[in-house]
Amino acid sequence: MAILGNIRKQTTILILIIGLALFAFVISGIFSSGSMGGGGAKVGSAIGEINDNEVPVDVFRQKVESLSRRMGPTTSTMQAVNQVWDQEVRNSILGAQFEDLGVDIEKDQIMNYIKTNPGYSQNPQFLNEDGNFDEFKFKQFIADLKINSPDQYRLWLQDEASIIQSAKEQTYFNLIKAGVGSSLKEGELDYKLANEKLDIKYVRVPFTSIPDSTINVTKSEISSYISAHKDDYKQDPARDLQFVFFNEKPSDSDVKNVEDSVIKLLNETVEYNQQTDKTDTIAGFSTTTDMAAFLDRHSDVKFDTIYKAKKQLPTKFADTLMGLKVGQVFGPYKDGDAYKISRMMGRKANGSVKASHILIAYKGAQRANPEVTRTKEEAEVEAKRLLKEAKKKDVVFVELARDNSDGPSAANGGDLGYFQEGTMVPKFNDFAFSSSVGTIGMVETDFGFHIIKVDDKEDIVQIATLVREIEASEETLNKLFTDATQFESDSKNSDKAFSDLAKEKNFIVRPVNKIKAMDENLPGLSSQRAIVQWAFNEDTELGEIKRFEVDNGYAVVQLTATYAKGLMTVEDASASVLPKIRKERKAAQIVGANKGKSMDDFAKDNNVTASTATAVTVKSPTIPGAGSEPLVVGTAYAMNEGDTSGLIEGETGIFMVMLNKKQEAAKLDNYSTYANNLKSAAAAKVNSDVYNALKEGAEIEDNRSVFY
Repeated sequence: MAILGNIRKQTTILILIIGLALFAFVISGIFSSGSMGGGGAKVGSAIGEINDNEVPVDVFRQKVESLSRRMGPTTSTMQAVNQVWDQEVRNSILGAQFEDLGVDIEKDQIMNYIKTNPGYSQNPQFLNEDGNFDEFKFKQFIADLKINSPDQYRLWLQDEASIIQSAKEQTYFNLIKAGVGSSLKEGELDYKLANEKLDIKYVRVPFTSIPDSTINVTKSEISSYISAHKDDYKQDPARDLQFVFFNEKPSDSDVKNVEDSVIKLLNETVEYNQQTDKTDTIAGFSTTTDMAAFLDRHSDVKFDTIYKAKKQLPTKFADTLMGLKVGQVFGPYKDGDAYKISRMMGRKANGSVKASHILIAYKGAQRANPEVTRTKEEAEVEAKRLLKEAKKKDVVFVELARDNSDGPSAANGGDLGYFQEGTMVPKFNDFAFSSSVGTIGMVETDFGFHIIKVDDKEDIVQIATLVREIEASEETLNKLFTDATQFESDSKNSDKAFSDLAKEKNFIVRPVNKIKAMDENLPGLSSQRAIVQWAFNEDTELGEIKRFEVDNGYAVVQLTATYAKGLMTVEDASASVLPKIRKERKAAQIVGANKGKSMDDFAKDNNVTASTATAVTVKSPTIPGAGSEPLVVGTAYAMNEGDTSGLIEGETGIFMVMLNKKQEAAKLDNYSTYANNLKSAAAAKVNSDVYNALKEGAEIEDNRSVFY
């Protein structure tokens, strides 16, 4: 604790951060002698083990359930599972570090923090008669919460644990950051690397000059490369699948039936009425006089009585619908997953107005800003002045409104958008709808004086639309089930390959490669945790086939490959290893054939020309025509002007470089800014780099896929 004491002496900010995060721990500890779990649940099977510390599955499930409730229905169970697991791993790994270093909390910090935190110190619930924070009242609140609201108290304890962990992490990482620094010399070097510019002449023989086909690589060479680069070719357990998806979508017959049903409702029909022993004429969509009742009975969407402008209608059919006369019908037409017929019920010419205004408010006007102090008379004088100004040809109304209006639309140049009859206050409404486009005038309302400009007008229409959703019929769904079941049976019993059999039946086979044990979503099937669990089940054999019921249908799935934890096989790694080995071979060939040559001979013998690059820096090592070449530029940086390098193996080829000119960076009086930037950049990586290093060295057994 002596180390922590020294840190606190050096920075008041750190004290406040740690105090803010840790106060809850001591408060609940005052009233609780039990564990954070609040119930001492029995430990069942472990969902995992982190450095010999088991994570009980029942406790884990409680945390997942709690997190799921907090995050809401948009979060899947697996997302909650993964988040809780990541936190368990982090808590366990860093917890061991906290224990070794003695990172803990001091109780005397807690109340001091609470007394200075407005959230508590100014909360009337915790104040005494003098208006000061009452420590006893706060403690009593926690005690009452524990006795009278157990559920809320348990949530408090969970929050408390998270707060404590975060605060301890802050302390721990701050200890490490205290040892991160950068000298002025390092700052000076960083400045030079960014600002000293190089002009170079170079010759590049690209690796592409040697065809890949001339480089033969054996399996044993690939295997040797993998063994020499083990860290780059580690793999987690994974599976490859392929599947045929039987989608619950309407058949052509279903679509035709919906279209026919819509057509049938279009015109009036004659039906026999058994009760009256007479035939009745039933009004159709095109003739009904009670559209609301008709659509209630026959449509999947009720009658929308609101008048709409053209831009509010379906884009694809807007022109046609706007062109209808009152009473005229359009359709049936297919719009998305529905068949529709539409009927023009009413039209209002110029029924929607677009206007802008400048509001000049006065003291006492409705909703006037308290900062407005002008009288009504002064406001009227100002409004008349602005009206005169607005009518001038060279004046931009938008700018005038932006600079002078007291209304909330001032920021938009006074633009009020489109509005229909009755939306605005009467005088404003009457002026807007009675005036022609381009008219500018003034009206007075309870809000003040308005200088109004009518910007545009458009017709609005009331359209009734009968909608019938296109859905798969029961007959189609039954056939889909039969097809999926039959394909599952055939693929299991046939000697033909899964993909060949699917092709014969005109089914599409979709592969999914390298899925992990905790994956949830499969491309083309979305969330399908059951399929992933099946693929990783020890009893599922390679090549096995199974049918699954999924969202909107069925999937017949085959397990096509398994990958064990460890090094990648030659087959799996060859796609990434081959280019690297070929590059090494090509580099060796080019270097071997050109050793000791001058730059001119190097260019001539390889049928390439010398090029130049100017103002190149070590921190921006891009060479025109070659791309990023840090080793090449770094080599040139270390050379003297006029010197020529040997052969350099770059990213895209073999180079030879001559340094034509090095432009020194202007010297600075002090390089502390650059040193501080280096220090800040290093400190910013401490949290992630340290944790990742600790995690890499930890022994973690993950059994989540067994339980979820």
